[in-house]
Amino acid sequence: MKKRLIATTLAATAATAAAGSTVLVAGPASADVERRGTCAGATYKLDVDRERGGYDVDADIENARAGSEWRVTIRHDGTVTTSRDRRADDEGEIDVDTFRRNTGGTDTFTLTVTPAGGSSCSLKATVA
Repeated sequence: MKKRLIATTLAATAATAAAGSTVLVAGPASADVERRGTCAGATYKLDVDRERGGYDVDADIENARAGSEWRVTIRHDGTVTTSRDRRADDEGEIDVDTFRRNTGGTDTFTLTVTPAGGSSCSLKATVA
């Protein structure tokens, strides 16, 4: 009885591991690129995800002072695609999203965040 229980447990564990491997292999197909930095005491992030023949571009600021004002600018291959002045919510967060079409070849995205009255900070992500 013990041998059968051990064999069944091992088989179930192997099957679970195999299923997990399949999920892990399927995951990277989205070609996500993420960059992080700090600016004026806040953390900011540029996340580029390949979706629907283009890119979902997400800019986040976290841990900023609640109510602080920031300018968030996203560039695609050097051209400004989004530039917005935003106020951090009660949790010190700001989120700006945009969708950009794949231009063929290498696509470069730049996020610049600037706190009101402060210096700007930038991150760059390149995807092929």
